[in-house]
Amino acid sequence: VTKLKMPGNFKSLLDQQIVGPSTEALAETDFPVQSFKPKVQMPFKRIPGQNPRKVEEERRRRLYVSFDIAELLASKGIDSNQLMPRHYDPDNIPPIEETKDSVFPIYLPLKVFDDDEYDCRTPEEWMSLGLEPGSCDRKPVPGKALLPTDDVLGHEDPKSQELIYEWIDVGVLDYDKETELYLVHKTDKKGLVRDEEGRPILNGGITREG
Repeated sequence: VTKLKMPGNFKSLLDQQIVGPSTEALAETDFPVQSFKPKVQMPFKRIPGQNPRKVEEERRRRLYVSFDIAELLASKGIDSNQLMPRHYDPDNIPPIEETKDSVFPIYLPLKVFDDDEYDCRTPEEWMSLGLEPGSCDRKPVPGKALLPTDDVLGHEDPKSQELIYEWIDVGVLDYDKETELYLVHKTDKKGLVRDEEGRPILNGGITREG
């Protein structure tokens, strides 16, 4: 009996043997699989006449993925770019005809209207979605954040009149209990959350070196 000899290009041969479409997630991602699962208040044991828990989870996941916060706000006549307060500029006050019954500029921060009473998860539960079973590293959690398109000016002066704010895909890295703020990082063109050296950002960006 001769010993089995594997060809050197074995992986490339496997890649060529694609029979047809597959439900397997082939795209590279830095987000855990469970971070996309919705929270479902259902018993694990199926009740006769009720959908199985996994079916309900998949239906809600597809429903939530179909929603776009920018489109939902636009359908209510809300301009996302105007949600961020800016510096008051008395020299460039728009006429009443253009303000549409809104004489005063936006001056209240968005957090004044924030209400987490009906949130389905606490911030700690959201962050725990980045933990994969058997791993000690916490991965980012997918989300959307209203951020300036210009990163440089956005850090220097986030209330500048020149900035344009849009809803951008981000990876949520950490949460601060005292300030009640999330630390987020924009995804790249491939939807990955990487640092300047192209490495995945884990544990909120804290490395062994600090």
